[in-house]
Amino acid sequence: MKPRRIYNRIAMLRSERGISRKELADVIGVNFQTVGYLEREEYNPSLDLAMRISDYFELPITLIFDTEPMRPLSQELLEHRSREGQKS
Repeated sequence: MKPRRIYNRIAMLRSERGISRKELADVIGVNFQTVGYLEREEYNPSLDLAMRISDYFELPITLIFDTEPMRPLSQELLEHRSREGQKS
């Protein structure tokens, strides 16, 4: 079976935080080149790595990674909040 492509928002989130690939890599415990591979979607993260990235950015994994091309983050946040409100 062919691996699925995993889309992500790492470059955008990193840019918003004003951190380099090396700084992010140091925090999540990988080589800075791995961050580049992830940003270019040339490498799919392990579940553990995805969770470390999610923890660092303090966002749900589903707002950072998806198997479908990413929509604008503002739209994703509105939908996420709406779903969370329905659970209450």
